[in-house]
Amino acid sequence: MEDIRIRFGKVVRQKRHKIDVSQEAFADLCGLDRTYIGGIERGERNVALVNIEKIAKALRLSVPELFRGV
Repeated sequence: MEDIRIRFGKVVRQKRHKIDVSQEAFADLCGLDRTYIGGIERGERNVALVNIEKIAKALRLSVPELFRGV
């Protein structure tokens, strides 16, 4: 089974593409750095809970909805 960081990153990228937002614009929506978002999407980051919540809010999802498919 793939590492959870990789699976989470793939879901974030998929959801970001679904709302048709660039990494840079998405990072702004989240209040996070673009390079940090890139690291998340590549599965390089162990994301803090507060940042998971920011990502979910920017995607207009609940945290449980974001984790579906992870």
